[in-house]
Formats: sequence, structure tokens, C-alpha cells
Amino acid sequence: MTSAAESGRKSGQTAMRTPPVVSPQEWEAAHEQLLVKEKAQTRARDALAAERRRMPWMAVEKTYAFEGPDGKASLLDLFDGRRQLIVYRAFFEPGVFGWPDHACRGCSLVADQVAHVAHLNARDTTLVFVSRAPQADIARLKARMGWEMPWFTLTDSFDADFGVDEWHGHNVFIRDGDRVFRTYFINNRGDEQMGGTWNYLDITPLGRQEVWEDSPEGYPQTPTYKWWNWHDSYAADPAADKKWAEVSDAGEAAFREASTKP
Repeated sequence: MTSAAESGRKSGQTAMRTPPVVSPQEWEAAHEQLLVKEKAQTRARDALAAERRRMPWMAVEKTYAFEGPDGKASLLDLFDGRRQLIVYRAFFEPGVFGWPDHACRGCSLVADQVAHVAHLNARDTTLVFVSRAPQADIARLKARMGWEMPWFTLTDSFDADFGVDEWHGHNVFIRDGDRVFRTYFINNRGDEQMGGTWNYLDITPLGRQEVWEDSPEGYPQTPTYKWWNWHDSYAADPAADKKWAEVSDAGEAAFREASTKP
């Protein structure tokens, strides 16, 4: 059998310095050793998210205007009635490489990774994209690329005021009635982890809203697995399904056991 290194030499490529090939027992030992560090990283990430939920809020006093598929919209309108809002600034406009057929390659890669927004919506959270392109161009781009997230047109200084006029980034907001507060901002390397439901929720002030999380007193929390559902079935309560209740109970038990291990 030809090794990867030998194949590289035969093709004229620089030989890869690959790890050693070991027995199943040695591989399991190496995996267990690395798993200790991975678990430590997971717990550190959870602790950082808990600290993020305790960050101070900044009141948004200025009025902002956007254009959407249904016409003019305010920042409050972007929440779509939910309590939390994540806004990603995507570069799609004249002057951006790819215009008018494509948005920025990096922003498009981010868009391709976005999980089904129904799962965020189930946690009282809305995700929207914003760009300076007109709505007709945004609708055309979404149809071409198969994207379904809400996407609004910037019309004022929102991007400059929230640090995304020259570079991509996610801003996070929460509302208390009609009052809106900025709670978090992430860009650069932090942006590359975005796209998954859990990573989005971890940057919000309320988090995943599950009972295992370290959150301030009074924050909404539900059992870890009970709220999970098919993305087209959130109108029904998943916890009311007897079979899913049994599965989720088993999941809760496994979660608690894993949490007690070093």
C-alpha cells in the first residue's frame, strides 16, 4: 500500500510529515488524552458565554431606518416581535467584488453556513442580514444562492455607528418593550464560528435558555432537550410528544452525567 508521503513524492509535491500510524489501543489512548483538553475548552467556552450574559447593556437612543421586502422598517421592526436580535452586516453593494451577481465571497460563505432560523426563532431570537444593496438585488441574490434569512437594506449610519461600515460583524440587541439595547459585538476571527444555532445563541444576552447554563437570576430557562423540534413543527409543543419526552429524558440524564466527569 502506498503511503500519503510516498504518493506526495511520486507526484512531485512536498512530502507531508504525517503523524504516526498506531494500534487501535494506542489511538484510543491518544484520543482520551486529547479529550481532556477538549472538555476543558468546552467548559471554558461555557464560562465565557456566562460572563457574556452579564455584560452591561448600551441603550440605543438613535432612530434607524431600513428597507425590507414590505417597505420601511425600524430597528425595532427587525426584531419581528421577538425579544432578541442578531444583525450581520453583509457586503453586497456597488463597489464590492462580485457585484451585482454576488455578494462578498466571505459574507457569502457566512450566509451558506446559516442554520435554519426556525430554531433561533424558537428561542425568541431573530437573525437578519443587512447590506446597502437595494431590495430587488437582495431578493435576486437570495433566490440564486438559496438563502432564506431576512435581509434588509441599510439606509443611514447604522453600519458606521455599530462598527461594520468597513468590515463584517455581528451586533446583538435585546428589547424591553419598545426600548432597544446593544448587548454584544463580534467580528474578525470571532465571526468565523457563526452560522450554527448554538454559536448564535451563545452570543445573545439570554443564551441558549437551558437549565444547565449559568445565567443571572430570573432569566428564561427550559430543560435542555425538551424544546428541540423539527424546523417545520415549532407550532406544536415537542414536550407534549410522549416518545420525545422519553428520548429527551434520557438525553438529560446523559448530559448530567457528562457534566460531572472531569
